[in-house]
Amino acid sequence: MNQINLFIDLIRLKKPIGFMLLFWPCSWGLTLAYDFTKNLDVYFFYLILFFLGSILMRSAGCIINDIIDKEFDKKVFRTKNRPIASGKISIFLGSLYSLILCLIALIVLINFNHLTIILALCSMPLAFTYPMMKRFTYWPQLYLGITFNYGLILGWTSVVNEISLSPFILYFGAIFWTLGYDTIYGYQDITDDEIIGVKSTSIKFKDNPKKFILTCYSLTILSYLLTGFIMNYNYIYYIGGLIIFYHLFFYQLKAFNSKDVSKCLKIFKSNNSFGFIVLIFILIGKFSL
Repeated sequence: MNQINLFIDLIRLKKPIGFMLLFWPCSWGLTLAYDFTKNLDVYFFYLILFFLGSILMRSAGCIINDIIDKEFDKKVFRTKNRPIASGKISIFLGSLYSLILCLIALIVLINFNHLTIILALCSMPLAFTYPMMKRFTYWPQLYLGITFNYGLILGWTSVVNEISLSPFILYFGAIFWTLGYDTIYGYQDITDDEIIGVKSTSIKFKDNPKKFILTCYSLTILSYLLTGFIMNYNYIYYIGGLIIFYHLFFYQLKAFNSKDVSKCLKIFKSNNSFGFIVLIFILIGKFSL
């Protein structure tokens, strides 16, 4: 039981916000592309596959992250008790767990068409090199945004088996959504990060973070609206735009305080609701009224 609990801690299974933020873009791309006049069984089957894939790949990514950041994690109060940093799980065992998770994810992946499989495999270098970015650039959150929202493209290609402009517009906005929320998240560790020498947008824009986050979220909203226009969605989709505008600007940005760690975490977790709201309005927007 102790090993099971350590494994659960290692893959952050008790913190579902991580894999949900990976899953929502997949669901957006799938819903954008799907023809709901056809059999819904395929839609829900793919939705389940993407959900499982998100859990598996996020779990494997957490392990790789902890292996690479082992020495950093030891020096940060929030992360020093993680299983690998604390020595409760060895690097060898962690690597073995990660390999097994990736193999199970591959079994999930082969249920999709060839284009989606190829694109997904091409994303692996992004997923496993992200932890290194904080050593070299103040923009690791941008790299995370490109990686974490890649599933939006996979959701689209899983249905139409080709690459189109529409998902890339929403993908662009989703990248800046991640850039905004992960900058907020980064203020939990900013003091330790500056001491140990890692970089982030939280540090780069610490003098005026709200202006930077405002820019990111504005691009997210613009992308959402432009996607609806290109896809010829109904007016309720744009009502959804007002709701996500309120969520991003009046809930997240107005309440944001870079000095309040608990508030930063609460705002960060609220993006789970944001992902669900976008999915619902993409779904509603597809139908003529």
